[in-house]
Amino acid sequence: MKVAVMGYGTVGSGVVEVIESHKSVISKHTGGEALEVSHILDLRDFPGDSHEKLFTKDFNDILNDPEVKVVAETMGGVNPAFDFTMKLLKAGKSVVTSNKELVAQKGLELLSTAEENGANYLFEASVGGGIPIIRPMSQCLAANNIEGVAGILNGTTNFILTKMIEDGMTFEDALKLAQDNGYAEKDPTADVEGFDACRKVCILASLAFGKHVYPNQVETEGISNITLEDVSYISSVNGVIKLLGQIKYINDDEIAAFVSPAVVFNGSQLASVNGVFNAILVRGDAVGDVCFYGQGAGKLPTASAVVADMVDCAKHTDRRKIFGWGAGAENYVVDHKAVLEMPFYVRTKGTESKVKAVFNDVKFLNRIGQPSDEVAFITDSMTENELSAKLADFNVINTIKVTNY
Repeated sequence: MKVAVMGYGTVGSGVVEVIESHKSVISKHTGGEALEVSHILDLRDFPGDSHEKLFTKDFNDILNDPEVKVVAETMGGVNPAFDFTMKLLKAGKSVVTSNKELVAQKGLELLSTAEENGANYLFEASVGGGIPIIRPMSQCLAANNIEGVAGILNGTTNFILTKMIEDGMTFEDALKLAQDNGYAEKDPTADVEGFDACRKVCILASLAFGKHVYPNQVETEGISNITLEDVSYISSVNGVIKLLGQIKYINDDEIAAFVSPAVVFNGSQLASVNGVFNAILVRGDAVGDVCFYGQGAGKLPTASAVVADMVDCAKHTDRRKIFGWGAGAENYVVDHKAVLEMPFYVRTKGTESKVKAVFNDVKFLNRIGQPSDEVAFITDSMTENELSAKLADFNVINTIKVTNY
């Protein structure tokens, strides 16, 4: 079967490599039919590349080739990826993607168009790179009511926090190391401010509960305010700080979804996920907690997930997979600060006596070099709005949610 690849960057070139290096394995899963890359779309030139004869700068070469049945979109961004994908789906061609931004923003429209035209739109690689999570959630956990999801969804931030926790590096030094090692972009904003994780939360929430969630509905906080002092206090109670995307079911018409730093206590499966690795923990009412762990990015891990989707499409050329979600609503994602109760880590100027006068039940924390006018503690469960009201007269340095995963 002829296939095409749009975008020959890190992931796109990996897709071509995996298809060519795993022909026999792929054929076993397609009933003996091999995948053959016939077009590679990219505006750049790649002189001397072994696939030079396959390159085109004209999208219509793919769109108008009746032999191309499946296309991998690894371009990134919303445009022109959205326009190209829509045209392909309307032509009855199946599209697979690693493009989390596109799926988070336009997934509902693309899934609807695929359904209308008997095509498939699959995106296993958009959330966890090489970690299988989309298919397990939509198929293997289909007998469960999903109660919640918590995930370490960004390898860059997890690498930075790991270096802060294990090596005592400052945020700035750990970020520079991540950039030097190629884990962080020159402009790391999308990673360190949580926007990358936010897009993945949208996809997971849409899939878990059946209604589209948009990035502007997910409150997002990054890790740039986390300091070594916070790391030290939380370490004293056998905890670590992770950037988590969290989704919680409230009722059929309401969910909570947010991205923020979170205190995770040792013993949790998420606490031991270090470096650039990712993990996604899904809580179902029948199965309990299941955790998916692995490399959340990288050329070949991500490409393996893209090619797996291409194989799935090749197996379903004569029928559509029942897959996707419906329209969301403006008030579908609630203000989690008003409705979710949880403990909080607080670091503030002040005294323990002042804290005791305001909070009923707290656990005080200590660190080496702690100033006499600084106090850190973990509260009992309350909403974030209730916490803010209690801290109104405090000189707060930082607060961090405490997770129950």
